[in-house]
Amino acid sequence: MVFSCNSGGSSSTDSKQEDLAAMEEDEFQELGGDGVQAAELRLPSRPSSRYKGVVPQPNGRWGAQIYERHSRVWLGTFPDEDAAARAYDVAALRFRGREAVINHPATAEGASAGEVEFLAAHSKAEIVDMLRKHTYDDELQQGLRRGARVQPTPLWAREPLFEKAVTPSDVGKLNRLVVPKQQAEKHFPFPLRRSPNAAAAATGKGVLLNFEDGDGKVWRFRYSYWNSSQSYVLTKGWSRFVREKGLRPGDTVAFSRSAWGTEKHLLIDCKKMQRNKETDAIADEARVVKLFGVDIAGDKGASLR
Repeated sequence: MVFSCNSGGSSSTDSKQEDLAAMEEDEFQELGGDGVQAAELRLPSRPSSRYKGVVPQPNGRWGAQIYERHSRVWLGTFPDEDAAARAYDVAALRFRGREAVINHPATAEGASAGEVEFLAAHSKAEIVDMLRKHTYDDELQQGLRRGARVQPTPLWAREPLFEKAVTPSDVGKLNRLVVPKQQAEKHFPFPLRRSPNAAAAATGKGVLLNFEDGDGKVWRFRYSYWNSSQSYVLTKGWSRFVREKGLRPGDTVAFSRSAWGTEKHLLIDCKKMQRNKETDAIADEARVVKLFGVDIAGDKGASLR
């Protein structure tokens, strides 16, 4: 039996999961190092959950949390109470083993040897990160196919699609990567909700896509079409990718597709531009534009949308 943290349906078509991580970066602390930092949670005045480790959220969603050494660890927000409870169960199995007190005892009893090995092969911080990004199921399936410790798709099994040199706005505060229109329509033939209604289109809602990086880690981005600029973009989740990969203007993002197996999943890699200290200093100076002592370069263009 393989534990599932999804509430049902495909992640690329379930509109209920579009904003799963919307509150996380704004209201909760990031994971750090090999451990997990405590996250501060503001509880709404709603009835408490019947499940252990589940708390209601002001926006109607449900949050999951677990305690480690008297510190609260935030596991993410979920569309329904049961999904949050199942996320807590996964974390409890990793943090406390099969003897953990969980919401669905059958989960511990029915967990396959492969899943137990998968949990043991990853740090607590890694499992929490998967739960928060809602990629646990995908990474588990890959782990079961390739072994507990996920191995990246080999180079020979990658079918190159296209590359893009990122611009300052791609790695800035706008939290979005503009995908070249021709390449997007050719290689990302996923069902986008391109509504003719201006109000609906302005929200920029799209579908959630998973990409495997060069280390075998799965990233989830929201893929949307913005009618206002007539452009295809990767948004939610992109800023975290930029931070963790240390992307800077001029670096290249390469997209490819798995060329083996029955699932042709998407892949993403980074290529760093060769730099020296002189060009770095020039680039840093160019990025700083001050008005009355305040750097406004990072916000340039933010008012365009």
